[in-house]
Amino acid sequence: MNYFIFFTIAGLLNLILVSIVFYTKPRIQNSENKIYSYLIWITLVGCLIEISMLFTCRLMDSFPIINTISSKGFLIMCEIWITMLTIYTMSVSYKSKNVDAKKRMSKYKLLFLILFIAIGSTIFLPIEYYFEKGSSTYLYTYGLSTKVVFLMAIICISINLFIIIANKELRKSKKVYPIYAYIIISSFVSLLQQIEPSIILISFVECLIIFLMYHTIENPDVKMIEQLELARDAADKANAAKTDFLSSMSHEIRTPLNAIVGFSDCIKNSNDLADAKENADDIINASNTLLEIVNGILDISKIEAGKLEIINSNYNANNLFSGLAKLMTPKMNEKGLDFQVTIAPDLPNVLYGDSANIKKVVTNLLSNAYKYTDSGFVKYDVKCVNTNGICRLIVTVSDSGRGIKKESIDKLFTKFQRVDEDRNTTIEGTGLGLAITKQLVELMGGTVVVDSTFGEGSKFTITLDQRIENVAVVEEKTSVDTIDLTGRKILVVDDNAINLKVARKLLERYNATVEVCDSGFKCIDLINSGASFDLILMDDMMPKMSGTQTLKKLKENSSFTIPVFALTANAITGMKERYLEAGFDSYLAKPIEKEAMINEFNKLFSGKSLVTEEKKEEIVEESVKANSESTNDIVKNVEYLKSNNIDVEHGLELLGDIELYNDTMNDFIDEVIKRLPLLDEYKKTGDMPNYAILVHAIKSDCKYLGIMSLADINYEHELKSKANDVDFVNSNYDSLISEINKYLDICKKYMGRD
Repeated sequence: MNYFIFFTIAGLLNLILVSIVFYTKPRIQNSENKIYSYLIWITLVGCLIEISMLFTCRLMDSFPIINTISSKGFLIMCEIWITMLTIYTMSVSYKSKNVDAKKRMSKYKLLFLILFIAIGSTIFLPIEYYFEKGSSTYLYTYGLSTKVVFLMAIICISINLFIIIANKELRKSKKVYPIYAYIIISSFVSLLQQIEPSIILISFVECLIIFLMYHTIENPDVKMIEQLELARDAADKANAAKTDFLSSMSHEIRTPLNAIVGFSDCIKNSNDLADAKENADDIINASNTLLEIVNGILDISKIEAGKLEIINSNYNANNLFSGLAKLMTPKMNEKGLDFQVTIAPDLPNVLYGDSANIKKVVTNLLSNAYKYTDSGFVKYDVKCVNTNGICRLIVTVSDSGRGIKKESIDKLFTKFQRVDEDRNTTIEGTGLGLAITKQLVELMGGTVVVDSTFGEGSKFTITLDQRIENVAVVEEKTSVDTIDLTGRKILVVDDNAINLKVARKLLERYNATVEVCDSGFKCIDLINSGASFDLILMDDMMPKMSGTQTLKKLKENSSFTIPVFALTANAITGMKERYLEAGFDSYLAKPIEKEAMINEFNKLFSGKSLVTEEKKEEIVEESVKANSESTNDIVKNVEYLKSNNIDVEHGLELLGDIELYNDTMNDFIDEVIKRLPLLDEYKKTGDMPNYAILVHAIKSDCKYLGIMSLADINYEHELKSKANDVDFVNSNYDSLISEINKYLDICKKYMGRD
């Protein structure tokens, strides 16, 4: 028995362990790993054949063909193994030199041709066996077949050495260390076999090389490095995109800003009213362009942060789509374009969806068609398919403009990308419009498709499903009427003393009976004690118990039927819908605008409280009288406020007269003085919820008085404290207090309270 077979068994066990690890852990999918996988299987089969030869040799006398097959099979597996190892070296070399696929394949074909010749020679050439005397167990094979294997090994080793020597980069790579090991170890083993032919270690050496290769091609450190390189490449691309974006934004924002500054200077130095008006029109156009850019950046940021919500409600579809056509018609006419509008006659009157975002995406498409069409037509087509209560909107915008190259179509919906910039240098834009359009349409469950022929025009089609509503949408009309709330009892709930005072005086002006309380708890106690009101105006952002929580507690009583309006400074898109969902009957934004309040009260009281013309004239006369009684000193003082960036007109518009304005300012001074120590305490203790409530209250008071810059600063602190951004609050607290004290001193001086 040839005891060197135990080396083969040991190698086989090691190979099995390496195979288990290799196939069970994640690995990089590349050509090297594929070749390595083939080598594992070839080595495994070779080991099994070599071990099987222990048994087939015993059949030499009775079934010599079986032993010949196993012996030659082992030799063939050795030839295949050394060929695959050479292919591995070639693959690593070609990868480092970026050799194209055709050249690679031609080299591989030549090597496989040599392999097939070697296999054929091994099969047909004779093989001899060396036997131990008195035993049927052979110790080794020899003859022409074995010489072919040695020759094949020499050819492949030579090719490997040539590749490594010719490739400087490859010589430094760890991936060729197993090749070095194979050349050295196999040469040593071959020398031993020449001295002692019974030393059979071929399979063991192959298993050893497989083990070494595992640690160079699939080592976790190597994989990590490759992943880091991929991450670095991605970061570099992102950084390049950011740089391009900033460069683009710098240009896009500077253009309208320069126009605004330039035309403003022209107005300042203009002596001709007509010329000044023309410059003012240009400023408005530049401002709208700047607003569009900023809105685009904000929209894409909200979408990517997942903070843009789809807010569905009933809307008049005909009015929406025809209104967009009317909006774009003047622009199209200015450019001399044939603007063709078709709106399906079977379009349902009322649909349920996000009308604001639908308007935005269709406007984007129409604006693009206008921008990129120099002459010819723009078609705006709205069709629909109505089935089972669902209206499938099919909105198509096509034009005879510049068109888009096929290879550029995929870039259309990528943010910050503008196609054919060399042809479109005169057209303003950030490359955000279509990216926003696509993402908004997909958020609403629709699709957008583009079909374009370069030089002939483009066609964009939006498909979107909307629910059909069998109701009438009443268009809200701004009312300028006043109301008489005689006999109406209204409860105002707010933790802010100024808000309570302003609301009381505003409502009492219309003859309402007003009661106030400064917390949700007091409101609940008041209602539970049997007090009755025609309406409750409820602030939402109150400490300990919010307005929403208060309403929920009130509605736990089945006998509670009083209408409740949300009274809040959260005057952003979608808030009204949220408050309605929370159970409020309506919503009024703070500071309370008289027209909005009158409209909501008219709806609530069915319009029966409209006063007579005589009563209107009486109220107007009282307001005029109150304002006319202002002394020259007061007028002078008002100019002092204006010179300090306080929008007094805005305050008077909200509060009605100078008397209430002055009373409110007095209260503002007292409230701020009380709040400053609390604000400092909440900042020091990190109590962000209560900090947010205080800056929210100061913001609201500032808006009543027209101190808009201070209101904006407090609003920023409100947002950051709600997000628990303690670092921002601490970093910007001193500047906030400085601004509060600045306007506090201005108000004190105005009121003569120095």
